[in-house]
Amino acid sequence: MINTKEIFEHDKALLNDKIKLIAGIDEVGRGPLAGPVVTACVIMPYDDMIDGVYDSKKISAKKREALYQEIINRAVAVSISMRDQDTIDKINILNATKECMKESFEKLTIKPDLLLIDAVKLNIFENEKAIIKGDATSYAIACASIIAKAYRDRIMVDYAKQYPNYDFENNVGYGTKKHIEGIKQSGITPIHRLSFLSRIIGEEVCKQKSMEREAK
Repeated sequence: MINTKEIFEHDKALLNDKIKLIAGIDEVGRGPLAGPVVTACVIMPYDDMIDGVYDSKKISAKKREALYQEIINRAVAVSISMRDQDTIDKINILNATKECMKESFEKLTIKPDLLLIDAVKLNIFENEKAIIKGDATSYAIACASIIAKAYRDRIMVDYAKQYPNYDFENNVGYGTKKHIEGIKQSGITPIHRLSFLSRIIGEEVCKQKSMEREAK
């Protein structure tokens, strides 16, 4: 059940004389076989709630797009970062995600008084808090979740035009049946994460492809 008021009040209760600006960070794309991981950091005002904000995975694509624009329009500050498949393969998905989150925070034009992070501990700010299932607990994190999700989905829809045999427009890089069939029939693309594909194309093939990428 989507309860925007509950997560809005969660963050609002954290405001006081010393905490006037709250930033939320979230990531999208840790699990896909292809494409980047994307993070967003968002500072929202707490004098006006955007109804419908919640964990981006619980919201339809059409609703996310509408909320994306509304969040952009109302936010005090927004920043978006991403790390591509080569970085993910080189330093692993967790480190790529942390690096990306850190960059999103550092790119903010306004610094917050409190930083809320979905699940991951970053240790990059003197007043930060990691929240398990933060996108369903914190309004700021939920807003960041929507921004990151809508942004990444657009990227994958564009990739679907370049690589039409993988159903990226629908699976956005996740390992669906159509996606895996596309890999087996058409091979891998430059946006595939080789470190995620050993069970599908074989470990030796992954190593060879990785060496070929590094040589370019």
